[in-house]
Amino acid sequence: MESFLFQASVYLLAAVIAVPLAARSGLGSVLGYLLAGIVIGPIFGLASETSDLQHFAEFGVVMMLFLIGLELEPRALWDMRHRLVGLGGLQITLTTIAVMAGGMILGLAWAPALAIGLLMALSSTAIVLQTLSEKDLMQTSGGRSAFSVLLTQDIAVIPMLILLPLLAGVTEPVLGLDGSIQRVVSGEGGNGHGTTMSLVHGLPGWGVTLVTLGAVAAIILGGIYGAGPLFRFINAARLPEMFTAVALLIVVGIAFLMLMVGLSPALGTFLAGVVLANSEFRHQLESDIEPFKGLLLGLFFITVGAGISFATFLSAPFIILGLALGIMAIKGAVLFGLSLLFGMRGRDKWLFTLSLAQAGEFGFVLISFSVQQNVVTGVLGERLLLVVALSMLITPLLFILYDVVSKRLVDKDDTPDDDEIDEEGPVIIAGIGRFGQIVNRMVQSSGFKTVVIDHDLKTIQLMRKFGFKGFFGDPTRPELLHAAGIDKARVLVAALDDPAAVLKLVTFAKRLRPDLHVVARARDRTHVYALYQAGADDIVRETFDSSLRAGRYVLENIGLTDYEAATAEETFFHHDRHTVRELAGLWDPNIPASENQAYIARAKELEKELETALLSTLDNKSSAA
Repeated sequence: MESFLFQASVYLLAAVIAVPLAARSGLGSVLGYLLAGIVIGPIFGLASETSDLQHFAEFGVVMMLFLIGLELEPRALWDMRHRLVGLGGLQITLTTIAVMAGGMILGLAWAPALAIGLLMALSSTAIVLQTLSEKDLMQTSGGRSAFSVLLTQDIAVIPMLILLPLLAGVTEPVLGLDGSIQRVVSGEGGNGHGTTMSLVHGLPGWGVTLVTLGAVAAIILGGIYGAGPLFRFINAARLPEMFTAVALLIVVGIAFLMLMVGLSPALGTFLAGVVLANSEFRHQLESDIEPFKGLLLGLFFITVGAGISFATFLSAPFIILGLALGIMAIKGAVLFGLSLLFGMRGRDKWLFTLSLAQAGEFGFVLISFSVQQNVVTGVLGERLLLVVALSMLITPLLFILYDVVSKRLVDKDDTPDDDEIDEEGPVIIAGIGRFGQIVNRMVQSSGFKTVVIDHDLKTIQLMRKFGFKGFFGDPTRPELLHAAGIDKARVLVAALDDPAAVLKLVTFAKRLRPDLHVVARARDRTHVYALYQAGADDIVRETFDSSLRAGRYVLENIGLTDYEAATAEETFFHHDRHTVRELAGLWDPNIPASENQAYIARAKELEKELETALLSTLDNKSSAA
């Protein structure tokens, strides 16, 4: 018990320290978990029994696929069939062939080279989906394509497990990665079954097929006809913890059933999730499983990092690192070619290529199975495990590279052409988000014509459904502003979400027409100062008025009368406008406000003046009453 508690404390402490640091540094939680594992494993040697713990941690992957299945209705899965078969199938086939050819060039026999090609064709479902979700990239075209390939790979694990034993027994000479000639002899290393109880052990081929189909049918029928009555029965007990127990029972039970028939537990739970996607208890299942999934996935990544053998790496560092980078380069080349073939563009193309270039967690399973089946030698298998782990460790860095590339990449092909603006009006509203919408409705309802421009196509399309006309385009582009009639307009409302874009628009408009009245939306007080220097006539902080009203409600409910609270609100409003004008003259964009001594001194004086003005106003009102 003491050993277990010590290990639990070590793993949790490492995660609590490393993961927040990595996340705040922009490296992502996955890299944080991997680094935590390296620190407590190879560096300090605090982690023990990682192989047993890794089997437990793999339930994080199983639970993740269950939750993914809950997000996919069967119809959506059917709609993905072309990408599953086409994109995913080509990726596995081409990568397998390319890696196999590379292995044979290095001196491997065709059978172990084929086995390595198969297992290296797989990518890390856990790392990729976790990172795509964290970075909010799952709904992009590149993210959906990556998910399709990952799903195909998970399904392909089943035929791979069937094929690998057929490759056993090859007696051709095999060139080890250290240059030594080795031989794989049939019959050594066990039969791959171990002591695991299996329903299909000893059955003929047709019997295995029937048992497998029966297990899949049981999952589908149980999900359709059994889940509803079961959850209604549990709901009647009014015990929230029972929902969690049932959710865990579903995942663990299906995983065990899949192992019994020789199938992938992850695939079985994914299938169950798809079947339950239309259930009214779907959201309850998601909320119950999510915390366990997050913890176990984190534990999985820590065990991967802790399992990295520095001794094995140092025995041939250049060979192992070269293999890891070489395999990632081969996969990246295949993925890039497929992205071009399937018409991906810009950021999506690079996201698809960089996110899937690593080997995956199922590689650990397939490598161990290949060693058991004598397809590869034990020495080669140990080094392949290290290659897989290194590729997974490098993956978060590839996502950082994607962030750098995407910031510099102008995705012109993904952006529709700007609308041709064929109207002019006295009021131009640039930006029709939550701020600009209210301005537009108020002005139009008062009988004045507006010309609305926004660079968010979905917002413009939504406006049109409700009868409001708008034009798609970048409001900071001079040609669009001229087409909208800025030469004749009386008022320009700069209501864009991006503070830099608002400042750019105001600067251009006042330089073009100093007489144009500009109403600008400001993010904060610093933005107000910049807009003030740019020449904006009326500057509205987007949350100032609502915050002022909230403050008045507070005063009304802690003892002031409605009249007194309204008076305090009005006094604060006028004093704050005066304060902003004074401080704008002292603000210097080249000096941080915390280091501008004149600014700080005057701000303190004005704050004391505000307190005096409010107390004086309230005292006068009370005396008058």
